[in-house]
Amino acid sequence: MPGKDFLKLHLIVFAWGFTAILGKLISIPAVEMVFYRTFFAAIIIYFLLRFKKIKIGVPGKDIWRLLGTGLIIGAHWIMFFGSIKVSNASIALTGMATASLWTSILEPIVLGRRILWYEVLLGTVVIIGLAIIFSLQLENIIGVIMALLSAFLASSFSIINSRFTRKYDPYAITFYEMTGATISIALFFPLYQLWFTGGTPLQLGLTGMDFLYLLILAGVCTVYAFSASVEIMRRVSAFSVNLAINMEPIYGILMAVALFPEDEKMTPQFYLGAVIILAAVFSYPLFQRLHKRRMAK
Repeated sequence: MPGKDFLKLHLIVFAWGFTAILGKLISIPAVEMVFYRTFFAAIIIYFLLRFKKIKIGVPGKDIWRLLGTGLIIGAHWIMFFGSIKVSNASIALTGMATASLWTSILEPIVLGRRILWYEVLLGTVVIIGLAIIFSLQLENIIGVIMALLSAFLASSFSIINSRFTRKYDPYAITFYEMTGATISIALFFPLYQLWFTGGTPLQLGLTGMDFLYLLILAGVCTVYAFSASVEIMRRVSAFSVNLAINMEPIYGILMAVALFPEDEKMTPQFYLGAVIILAAVFSYPLFQRLHKRRMAK
């Protein structure tokens, strides 16, 4: 991976780590939060596309696929922020590190390439790190499950997007996907209100700070970070992207501990697990290089 792409990817991942902080600061529930996030992001991207004079025309079949991918993205974010709400930012962020394992399983199936042994190995190492971290987190099992589902969905749409990046502009892709996510959540609202809130009215009212945090979440952590990640996928595999995303919990948890020390208490097991995950992240380029040399011979 070129150094410029490596640096850009980690800036993106840092921005994604900051989403957990924003999710904790925003007062409304996860579903309403993601609705506003995707709605604001779609509006911002639309005006960016008009300003940059980028064509957003996409064949009908692919429009539906992009909108459907938006549904997956919306569900991913709802699970992620929901995990933060029912447990804490540390659990939600660390659960996201399983994205690399899911990708090592799903990418060969979807893209039709053979499974690479070192991807499975590193994915397994990540799971060992997570097992150590979660060993004392049984009281937060719902948050753990939601975080793992979020990682699975993140892996799924990353693989799907790796195909679209070869055909369409990253901002156009993001526009359709954010639109699809917004529409999907709006259609889900009646069922959400009936099954999950017990008939309680939707909490769509925003404070001034909520509005500010949502603009940062939509503009920086979504429009920039998401579109830039889609653009990078033109040159970098989905597995490489998701392995770098394993740094998201490290960046996010460090920020969470600094800002919310009472809510984000860390155990020795966490630090051991975090070191194992970091080892997997930074050893990936080495394994990739060794594999390419072996194939060249």
